[in-house]
Amino acid sequence: MQCSRLTQAALGKMIIGARILESDSFGAKVYLLQDGNILKLFRRKRLFSSALMRPYSKRFIDNALQLQKLGIPTLHVLSFHKLDLPGTTAVLYSPLPGETLRQRSIQPGFSWKDALPSLIELIRSLHQSGIYFRSLHLGNIVATPEGELGLIDVADMRFLRAPLSKRLARRNLQHFARYIGRERLTSEFPLAALEKALLPA
Repeated sequence: MQCSRLTQAALGKMIIGARILESDSFGAKVYLLQDGNILKLFRRKRLFSSALMRPYSKRFIDNALQLQKLGIPTLHVLSFHKLDLPGTTAVLYSPLPGETLRQRSIQPGFSWKDALPSLIELIRSLHQSGIYFRSLHLGNIVATPEGELGLIDVADMRFLRAPLSKRLARRNLQHFARYIGRERLTSEFPLAALEKALLPA
């Protein structure tokens, strides 16, 4: 996808009336625009890094396209931009419709017993396809209106040529387990059942 320049003035017009979904010490980084699309800013935080050769915004776009090729629901990239601020790029995309599993899990009547099989099947499919998604957690997995599970925030992802080794699969689930701990979900999420299904002895 070609990268076009987005001036500060054009950016200002684009985000009029937008809702800030995420920010960091540098300022707003994810905007929900009035038309329902999302603008995500990517800032290179170090002068010399791997992002200099392949920016995270480019990884984000490439990974979304690769997931689409594999039939895994994900966001749809609309355009790619270079901003006036050095080291800053932006991706405009339409979000994946649905709710994250984190959002679903706090709704009345939700049961992990019912939801776990489809989550296990998604993660198993990723691992068998050689996809190492370091940011795999309940806030990045979306339940679509069609009843499928898909992925968002896909920059931190690797595509390997073979299924994940047991070591990598275990490491991936360790990232997931840390998220469960941070969100204080240990008492309600069936982590042992998930690990038993995905990491057979």
